[in-house]
Parts: sequence; structure tokens; C-alpha cells
Amino acid sequence: MICRLPGFRTVGSVTLCALLILAGCTQTAPPAREAASQSAPADRSADDAARFLAGMPARPGSPFSDLESSPDWLEHRQRIQELWKPVQGWLGRMRDFHDRELHSAEITQRPAFYPFSGPDVLILTTLFPDNPTYLMVGLEPPGTLPDRRAIERAGLRRFLEGMRESVYSELHRSFFITREMDRTFRGQVTDGLTAPMLLLLALSDQRILSFRYVRIGEDGSILPRPARWQAPGKNANKGVEIVFQREGHALPQTLYYFSVNLQDSRLRSNTPFRKLLERLGPFSTFLKATSYMPHHPDFALIRSEILSRSTAILQDDSGIPFRYFQSPAWRIQLFGSYDRPYGSFRYLEQPDLRAAYAARGATPLSFRIGYGFGKIPSNLLLAVRNERPAAP
Repeated sequence: MICRLPGFRTVGSVTLCALLILAGCTQTAPPAREAASQSAPADRSADDAARFLAGMPARPGSPFSDLESSPDWLEHRQRIQELWKPVQGWLGRMRDFHDRELHSAEITQRPAFYPFSGPDVLILTTLFPDNPTYLMVGLEPPGTLPDRRAIERAGLRRFLEGMRESVYSELHRSFFITREMDRTFRGQVTDGLTAPMLLLLALSDQRILSFRYVRIGEDGSILPRPARWQAPGKNANKGVEIVFQREGHALPQTLYYFSVNLQDSRLRSNTPFRKLLERLGPFSTFLKATSYMPHHPDFALIRSEILSRSTAILQDDSGIPFRYFQSPAWRIQLFGSYDRPYGSFRYLEQPDLRAAYAARGATPLSFRIGYGFGKIPSNLLLAVRNERPAAP
């Protein structure tokens, strides 16, 4: 259990938090407006929508119950089950990987940070199933919670077909394709990432406890906002908060998704988001299928934030270049096999990483992940800090 930071939902009892404070937590109490923003009321609407989108039977009282007898939804349920069944094998092997390699408290009791994530809650919560808080960041808009009227306006059959299409790449290749997200999540199928994230959470046995629209305050706190809120400047930092609880899991967990441009030219002026990373404190970072953005000079700021604030980093070769980990600060474990990037990213090969695989050897990886899924061997690097990063 970690003393939580102001602006973030706490997980656990008031008694435990009080004991932590007595034990020496020096964090000052948040202002009243921040404390008020931490609590989202229990609301079943997101869970009802998630189950409907995932082709799962409604709970009693759901506004979607009568639609479950429609031919369009029954076909959707069958198609989703067909998509989901083959996924179970590699998800199970990912869970085994977590149990062997990612179970230490330095990883599991930290917030999990996933930049360049898109709506990929499935892989994040599979490899990091116990973290109390998740922070996902991408370019795509967070969108709005789909309700029955919006779905029926779009046309039930068309909407459900679009939802299946939106998660097809994730379920077949372990990542969302950027050009497909541009086509799908900007109004053509949904107005953002909320709907596919809810679908994937429901499929993986997560019950949605509450949902709200949020933004980042000037001091890095997380504040509520109206669904259609428009920021006055370039850095809107609009997001959503989803509180969920996995079947058989003792405590709820909180996931944030924010739409943020991580390129240096935008991140440099985005003080609220950088302060949010300070509040997040030392965290575990996950990087996968990033379009190799951390390799480029104009993503130096986010690379520096990750390297300075992470206690552990799990990534494929599209994450931070290997040369940044060749210091005594990091303990490195290599998994799978590396030769060169797949497809159009071949020009970003890392000879030093290839040499490290040859010299050190690597632990076999029992599942495919990232670019080249099913076509070339996959790779993962786990870097664990020898000393904790300095507190902000």
C-alpha cells in the first residue's frame, strides 16, 4: 500500500490511510476542491454499456435488456465470442509472465503509466493486473459514454459492427493500428476511446463501478468537467476516469485516459500534464507499439520524464532506445528475440540491442506482442531501477 497523491483516487480504507499518515506520510492534505474532485458517485450506466458492447448478458434493470433479443445484438454476441476465444491462450501466457517477472512490489504497488497507449486497456491490465492506478495517454479523444439513444441513432447493426471492427486488431495482433484509430475513433464509429475501453474491460471480467469526465488542473490535479467541455488553449488535457473491480479482486482500481500530444513542441508548454506526472510519483511504465516515437529527437521530454520517474519499465523495441539503459542505474532482463524492427520501421534497428541479445542471452517469451505479431519473434525488455527515483 502506498500513500496516494493529491488529485488521485485512493484505494483502501480510511483506517489504512490514517495509519499510513501516522507512520510518516508527509504529504500535505489536498485543498477542499481537490478532495471533492476525488470522489465519483457509484453509477451503473457505464457497466451497463460495457456489457452491452461486449456481447454480455445485461444485469437486471439495464436499459439495454430488451435489445438483447434483437437479431443484430445476438449476432454481435456470437461474433464477439468468436473473436475472444482464441485470445485466451496468449492472455493466459501473459498472466504467467506477470506472475514470474512482474510481481515485485516495486512494480505492482506503483501507478502504471502507459504513454502512446490508444485504448489498449486489455494488455495493460493483463500484464499489470494489481496496480492501484493506471494512467493511459494517447492522441485520440476520450469521447463520451455511449447511451441507448446515441446507439440507436447511429443504427444498432452499424454501431455494433463498428465496435467489432474497432477491437479486431487488438484481439488479433495485440495492438491498435494508428491509421485505423484515426478512421474509427474520431466520429466514424465512436467519438473517442471510451466505448472500446469499456468493451475490453467487460470482456476481461472487470465490473465498472463508476465513470466520469475529467481534465487536468493547472497544478496537475485531476478535476471533473462537463462531457462537452472545451478548453480555451491548445492543451485541453481532456480525459475520462473509470473505476473498476476485477472478478475475485479485493479492491477497486482506477484508470485514467487523457488525450495529450507528447511531442516536445507541445509537451514543453503543457505544464499541467507534467505536474500530473510529478503527482503520480515513481511509477511503472509500459511501452508497446509506439510507432517508435521515443526514438525520435522531438520526443526527448517524455523520454526524460519516463527515465527519471520510473521504478521499472517494460517495453518492446519501439520504446526507449537500448542505449539509454546502459548504466548502473538499471538492471536489465531481455525476453524473446530481437533482430530488427518489422516492416516500415526497419530503418530504426538497434545494433547495440541485437548485440545485447547475443551476448547476454534472453529468456524465452511464450507469447507474441507488438509489431510483427505472428510473423516474427517478439521481444520485451524489463528495466528495473537499482535505486528509487528521487521524489518530486
